[in-house]
Amino acid sequence: MATPPPSEPFKFEVGQIVHHVRYDYRGVIFDRDPECHASEEWWMGNQSQPRRDQPWYHVLVDGAEHTTYVAESNLEPDPSGEPIRHPFLPQAFQSFVGGRYHADNLN
Repeated sequence: MATPPPSEPFKFEVGQIVHHVRYDYRGVIFDRDPECHASEEWWMGNQSQPRRDQPWYHVLVDGAEHTTYVAESNLEPDPSGEPIRHPFLPQAFQSFVGGRYHADNLN
């Protein structure tokens, strides 16, 4: 069965650095879903329970070893242009150019 088209277009791209507006952390998007694909149990345990029918993003958290799954409504672009620190970066991206990460080596 094909995935239905997203209810909203994606606002953020893979490799883009973002800021979580509620929890004040930076990170880089490494994957995205057109809507929440987490289980109902996981979503009910989420403190803020944002709408499930919006784009959701998998984010490598700066200065941490974990990832997060974040609703688009909780993200904004990070204007710093600074790289992040995360142990999974080398597996997800090959280069950091122009304030964003790229799967190909652009250096």
